[in-house]
Amino acid sequence: MERIANWFKRQIANPQVVYLAVLLLLCFLIITYAGQMLAPVLAGLVIAYLLDGLTGKLTGAKLPRPLAVWLVFCAFMLVVLLVVFVLLPILYNQFSEMVRQIPAILASGQAALMTLPEKYPELFSVEQTHEIIDGMRAQLTAFGQTLLASSLASAAGIITVLIYLILLPILIFFFLRDKERIIAWFIGFVPQDSELATRVWGDVDLQIGNYIRGKVWEILIVWSASFACFAYFDLQFSMLLAAVVGISVLIPYVGAAVVTIPVTLIAWFQWGWSGDFIYVMTAYLIIQTLDGNLLVPLLFAEVVNLHPVAIIVAILLCGGLWGVWGVFFAIPLATLAQAIIVTWPKSSTSH
Repeated sequence: MERIANWFKRQIANPQVVYLAVLLLLCFLIITYAGQMLAPVLAGLVIAYLLDGLTGKLTGAKLPRPLAVWLVFCAFMLVVLLVVFVLLPILYNQFSEMVRQIPAILASGQAALMTLPEKYPELFSVEQTHEIIDGMRAQLTAFGQTLLASSLASAAGIITVLIYLILLPILIFFFLRDKERIIAWFIGFVPQDSELATRVWGDVDLQIGNYIRGKVWEILIVWSASFACFAYFDLQFSMLLAAVVGISVLIPYVGAAVVTIPVTLIAWFQWGWSGDFIYVMTAYLIIQTLDGNLLVPLLFAEVVNLHPVAIIVAILLCGGLWGVWGVFFAIPLATLAQAIIVTWPKSSTSH
């Protein structure tokens, strides 16, 4: 206990450590208690942070920054319009069609399950089969109730989307245009003796920037490859399933395992145990293998590797605290924690 008490005394006596701890605590409190209210601002910061990398490349090519900001912002808005007016209607139509086919899918699954006691009497009994079917019905009923509740709340959701569509572009533009002024304003509150926080931010800025940009490219590549595969084999709901597969890369290990279930079920209900089912599942597994063993090392070569256990723990903790956003930022936050752990001993020894 005495050794721990002495360690705390040394850290409290170090103003750099105190400033870093206060800054981290302040960020945590803002995100936890005001994150929902400030969601458009936080989302705008993240998107502007991503777009600033492209702006920096244009300015590095001798392009004036105001012109670079306008070009990047216009390109971003074009992508948003394509997503809203082209991609989202396709995803919505395919999702609606899949929901309408749930009764047929349930009937097909029930017929297939009823054959199990005849084919494998030593493994399945009639009573067990009925229990499985009742469980599936209960899950689908709960799923339908969830859809009904979400549809009843659709009015509030539409208002939220409209607010985002109006506020986000404005915030992103001003974050890009006035980056230097905002940073200068923030630095005005930073103590002069803040070398530790500066070192931590430099490491985190490099790692998080590379990670987020790499994840965006990974989503686009995996989404495109999955859609090309599913469309080639004429799999139902190909765009919807490809989108889910692409977004699943945000959650390492867990996402790939979870998204395999709907892909397998849709393919099986469409073709059964046939050659087409084997072909599409083989192609899907090849995409997942190439993603994990070729694409990820290529995109994240400059990112500090985290142990799989650390990644899973970060996903569970951040997801429990902040929901979907916490899952998305779990690895960047784990990178922040790692940067603090690596930098912290240096500050204590040099003081």
